[in-house]
Amino acid sequence: MSAEVLKYTREQIEALEIAPGAVHENLEGSVPSLATDEEVRQALEKAFDYRGDVTITTKAGTKVEAYIFNRQTGSTLADSYVQYFAPNVATKQKLSYAEIARLEFTGKDRAAGKHWEDWVKAYNERKAAGEKNIALLPEAE
Repeated sequence: MSAEVLKYTREQIEALEIAPGAVHENLEGSVPSLATDEEVRQALEKAFDYRGDVTITTKAGTKVEAYIFNRQTGSTLADSYVQYFAPNVATKQKLSYAEIARLEFTGKDRAAGKHWEDWVKAYNERKAAGEKNIALLPEAE
């Protein structure tokens, strides 16, 4: 086997460096079925990946607006839980999967339709225009 140096163009190198992003399901406004244990697990996994608030209705009838930041799946729904932040509550909250009757994706998905390439393009345009100390921030509500 000969020692051959491979030569790539800049475009070929950049194409190799940019991996396609994940395709995210548009969940905003949806209410998944929670009829089976598997549906509960799948819905809460999606809620964990969601970049917005959800509204949880417990089997006791309490509605909780929440941003789910962690989940732990056990062998049963009673052994599984989500951890979330709720508005106007200073501490992390925890709720068993078994206590959840309904889940609604009510908050705006803050990352929906956003792509890294769009942010880089905006940065480069502002830099080319001569701006200094450029910060790309998320959109306000």
